[in-house]
Amino acid sequence: MDDDLKTPERVGDPAGPSAPSPPAPSPPAPERPRHGIRWVVGLLLLAAVAGGLYYGYRGARHEVASAAVVPPKPPVVTVSHPLVQKITEWDEYTGQFQAVDYVAIRARVSGYLTEIHFQDGQWVNKGDLLFVIDPRPFQNDLDSAKAQLDQANARVQWANAELQRVSALVRKDFATQSSYDEKVQEARSAAAAVETAKAAIANAQLNLEFTHVTAPIDGRIGAHLVSIGNLITGGSAGSADILATIVSLSPIHFVFDMSESQYLAYQRAVSEGRLVSQRSGTVPAYVKLADERDWKHAGWLDFVDNQIDPTSGTMRVRAKFLNSDHFIAPGTFGRLRLPGSEPHMAVLIPDSAVVSDQNQKVVFVVEPDGMVKEKVIRPGPSYGNLRIVRAGLTAEDTIIIDGLMRARPGQKVTPEPGRIVPDSASD
Repeated sequence: MDDDLKTPERVGDPAGPSAPSPPAPSPPAPERPRHGIRWVVGLLLLAAVAGGLYYGYRGARHEVASAAVVPPKPPVVTVSHPLVQKITEWDEYTGQFQAVDYVAIRARVSGYLTEIHFQDGQWVNKGDLLFVIDPRPFQNDLDSAKAQLDQANARVQWANAELQRVSALVRKDFATQSSYDEKVQEARSAAAAVETAKAAIANAQLNLEFTHVTAPIDGRIGAHLVSIGNLITGGSAGSADILATIVSLSPIHFVFDMSESQYLAYQRAVSEGRLVSQRSGTVPAYVKLADERDWKHAGWLDFVDNQIDPTSGTMRVRAKFLNSDHFIAPGTFGRLRLPGSEPHMAVLIPDSAVVSDQNQKVVFVVEPDGMVKEKVIRPGPSYGNLRIVRAGLTAEDTIIIDGLMRARPGQKVTPEPGRIVPDSASD
């Protein structure tokens, strides 16, 4: 019974009441903090980045040092051979067109202007009626002269008759010789009066014709300077009124002046056989007007003055142009050119390739190795947009035509091929 009062055994305990109890489980070990690992990884990454930056910096310094050692590329310039072609040199002058014929219409008799037979500015032909001065006073003078002629003729008839009668009486000794001589003188005086009357008629007829003023030449007439109803003063050129002006248009002259040095240069070229004489009438001349680019108008020299003007030191020269279309009016200014040489081969370069070195003109020549060298030249006159080189250059030279500011004698350049192109004005 005492045994029944004991504490019952735990169900499921296989060992029974006498089996020892199993040991209690040990507590789990504490976890290692993870934030320490992250710090380690971060430090490793920083070290890697720092190493990359360091080696990159060293590489960059190495590249900069390497680049500083490489010399810079020589400057680029444009080069070309001089242009060599057959040309005729031209000398240019400024001048003015003048009419070959210029007439100031004046009245040759005085009187009142009654008629005008033209429109201002129209073309007129030689003989066209322009003005009419009242002809009635001059018609009266003509009628009077004719009457005087009739009177003189009547006197001649009477004088001749008297001479015949006295001559018969003298033969019969009924009249003296002195009477005969008187009658002879009267006959001669009457004959002279007839001639005087005829001259008066001719003068009256001429004055009557002068009342009709006609065009003396073909040309273009200007505006009338006197209106109908005005009293015209005629007579000598100094006192006569100008009624209008007429100018011829075809042909037309171009007048210009050349300096004494230019004239002497032409004369020497002619004497050496390099040019035709300007007085030969065969020297061609070309003119362009203010609004023209090309030398459209062709003519020839027709006059060179006989002396140099002592006040200006110039020689007056004149060329003639057909102007068949009447396009050019007298008074128009233009630019004329004359051949200054016979056709010849010339070396041409642009003015931009020429450098002034004190009193010399030089060009920069590029050697085959790219080295720049100066060459002294003797430039001549311009030829269109180019410059003629008299001496100092050959067709084989390579000159700098663009980029002169980047080139220095004794230094190298990088040449790029270019081209020298003449303009149309050089043709």
